[in-house]
Amino acid sequence: MGKPDFPHSILEFQARFVDVRACLDYLFACRWPDGFACPRCHGTAVWPLATRRTGECTTCHHQTSLTAGTVLHKTHTPLLQWFWAAYLMSTATPGISALQLQRQLGLGRYETAWTMLHKLRRAMVAPGRSLLTGEVEVDECEVGGPEAGRKGGRSNIAAAAKVAVAVEVRGKGSGRVRMQIIHDASAETLEAFVMANVATGSVVHTDGWMGYARPPKKGYDHRPRSQRAAKREGNPEPIMPRVHRAISNFKSWLRGTHRSVSAEHLQVYLDEFTFRYNRRASPMVSFQRLLGLESHHEPTTLRQIISEGPSAAKRNLN
Repeated sequence: MGKPDFPHSILEFQARFVDVRACLDYLFACRWPDGFACPRCHGTAVWPLATRRTGECTTCHHQTSLTAGTVLHKTHTPLLQWFWAAYLMSTATPGISALQLQRQLGLGRYETAWTMLHKLRRAMVAPGRSLLTGEVEVDECEVGGPEAGRKGGRSNIAAAAKVAVAVEVRGKGSGRVRMQIIHDASAETLEAFVMANVATGSVVHTDGWMGYARPPKKGYDHRPRSQRAAKREGNPEPIMPRVHRAISNFKSWLRGTHRSVSAEHLQVYLDEFTFRYNRRASPMVSFQRLLGLESHHEPTTLRQIISEGPSAAKRNLN
């Protein structure tokens, strides 16, 4: 049979998920696309219990939760609101802020919307995602801190943080992107970023920063080039336009959608931008991934989210 598909329009979403029963049926079909199979005895018959979030095998009486292993695990928020949150987050081109989600879903507490979005963001990163290949542009930038053209003060996007960025070259366009907070722009740190995100045998383009002076290990074709040298050679075109475009788009997206974020949670916003950027041609296929129906890692708890930034929920819930 295979897993059910995902809604391709808001009208299809409304028609398919009219109540909690429809959400539960969808979860059941995603979890057991070929019919129920008890994880203990492999029995094929199940009794629904309570609100049908849990099923009991008729043979061995083992109980299995429909939401276990997904972002919906042990949630007290109605499933229909979760489905709407995943749909809005996956289909809205610029994403959605916690305040917007609270208004759209009629949630009583801002913190509920904030928690839902953070749980959805943590379902975006696939543990075994493939490395970037071919030709890859690599650069680093600073998110927050002084900005060109800004009269005094500091950017309110986030506390200053260094971010490494890699983008695949696909003709004149861009392929996939990877973004990661780094402690510094030293040769060791940048080399580790390249090795963790770019497949060996790839061509790695960088600028003339001394942190790239030591070529990456394990068979990379490193081709550094400075903008100043390019101009001396009579080439006024900017070097590495794809990675610079990705950095600019990320900063514009962060300002436009989220206004400000706490430094403690900046990485998950980098992950969200990466997720959107890499699926920009087919955003609706992200619906199942966000609900955790295609993930292979444990869902994140609120305690884990808060522990990543102890003061985030009090100081800057956005």
